Amino acid sequence: MLDNSLPVFLSRIDFAWITSFHILYPPLTIGLAIVLFFFEWRWIKTNDERWYRLTRFFEKIFIINFGAGVATGITMEMAFGILYGPFSQAAGPFFGQVLGYETITAFMYEAGFIGLMIFGWGKISKKMHLFATFNVALSSAFSAMWILVANSWMQTPTGIVFKNGIFQVTDWFAALFNPDVILGFPHMLVATFELALFAVTGVCAWFILKNRHVDLFVRPLKFALLALVVVAPLQFYLGDGLGETVAHDQPAALASMEGHYHTYNKDGSVNTGWHIVAWPNAKGDGNAFAITVPHVLSVLETHSWDGKVQGLDSIKPQDRPPVVVPFYSFRIMVAIGMFLILVAFWGGWLALRRRFSLAVVGQNKLFLRTLVVSAFLPYAAVWTGWWTREVARQPWIVYGMMRTSAGVSHMSVALELFWLVGYMAFELMVLGGAWYFIAKVIRTGPDMISPVVQEGHEALGHMEPAGHGEPVKPEYLRPA
Repeated sequence: MLDNSLPVFLSRIDFAWITSFHILYPPLTIGLAIVLFFFEWRWIKTNDERWYRLTRFFEKIFIINFGAGVATGITMEMAFGILYGPFSQAAGPFFGQVLGYETITAFMYEAGFIGLMIFGWGKISKKMHLFATFNVALSSAFSAMWILVANSWMQTPTGIVFKNGIFQVTDWFAALFNPDVILGFPHMLVATFELALFAVTGVCAWFILKNRHVDLFVRPLKFALLALVVVAPLQFYLGDGLGETVAHDQPAALASMEGHYHTYNKDGSVNTGWHIVAWPNAKGDGNAFAITVPHVLSVLETHSWDGKVQGLDSIKPQDRPPVVVPFYSFRIMVAIGMFLILVAFWGGWLALRRRFSLAVVGQNKLFLRTLVVSAFLPYAAVWTGWWTREVARQPWIVYGMMRTSAGVSHMSVALELFWLVGYMAFELMVLGGAWYFIAKVIRTGPDMISPVVQEGHEALGHMEPAGHGEPVKPEYLRPA
């Protein structure tokens, strides 16, 4: 089966669709769990009811997002066996076990504490509930770690040998701590925190623009922006380090990301130009046009003025990855990252000027509108980052060891189309449902009426006496 055959292409498109939709949910789950822990800790530490209201409000968004992530995550794991049966069988000794660890982390450790976090209000002590929230955040991060270990191993497979059609583990430490995961996991973990912080600032900015609960939402807005002043540049720094790893261990992937075809110029000097925009020629052996800045590629990848960066001309034609998708996806991701850094610094500057006081925070309309838009940009960065990562690895499913054409299931085109249409319909249904309910939670706003739960009291259904002998209705009986 050729790499460009229709069944291989459909399998790749199908799995790209599945992963592109699933990746929308875990980053917010992981990052928002950390934010919820901070909000709840602030409530317990200060006994300020507003932090409690914020925790319960953002917890609703977390629950909806978590449910969508579970639904699409199970679908994605099914797709490994359906679409990539030979790969799943060959990589089972390592890949299967790592995904098993992720399942234990997500569906046992994380799920157990999520039950306490959601249903434990008023039934367990405040500190025990905070402990449950902490473990949800920790287990979410561990779950992401196992996924990144598996994916990074596909990028830089170490600690294994491919023998008799099976990947056999020879060194578990080397396989788990492969070169890509060392910075790949921190890069993704910080991305989840950055995404969640921008989501929180976007929601807070929306409420302030609407002049609703300004006193409540200006507090997390300030904390989130101060955190982003550190997190946004840190994410960029980790990405730069990961780029050096790719240049060292996946030179073909780096060359495709940069549209870098020729290692040397015609005169024999090292070609170190960085292309702002480019388009490959019809032969696929160079660029039809490009706007290039000399020496910048060398500075970015080797941190020297004229260091050598391997070009696609040093890779066998049949082993070269596509160029257009990695090239432009990478640039979109970088551009978004730089823009978000500027937004974070803008917020820090406004905070230094005390522009977030209740008297003047609503006057920062341009900044607040920018925050609302910026809430969606990290999703685009995550998308383009994963497209860059996965497409630049082609034509390998395990880099340098197993081609994608050897890992796909042997299905007819009709069956491939059946699964593609089915998965497309399911993912769109989940996305539509998640967006509808999250938007509804935001439009409804935080519950400012229900009594704050106390230790040993039910959070819902607990009737407390009100004036004139009338009971206070539980939260779920009150109109929105």
